[in-house]
Amino acid sequence: MDRRGAVTIRFPAGLVDEVNDCKSERESLNSFVVEAVGREVRRRRGLAAHASIVRIREQVRARTGAHPDPVPLIRELRDGEGRRG
Repeated sequence: MDRRGAVTIRFPAGLVDEVNDCKSERESLNSFVVEAVGREVRRRRGLAAHASIVRIREQVRARTGAHPDPVPLIRELRDGEGRRG
């Protein structure tokens, strides 16, 4: 069973009204908020991972220089040019 923690959150009344308009009648406010917070956490982790990838890419580029585009070589190999044998 999932461990749960309890928090008290105060929402602006207008936002609560908007949530109640959006969510289904069978969905609780709690489940709506838990799902929304989970999505936001995943989104922020994704943005952090992307920023890390961009930072590492720039570090590699600074250290090794820009690499040539591999697409023409891959196409040649697929077409049989330059194959061994």
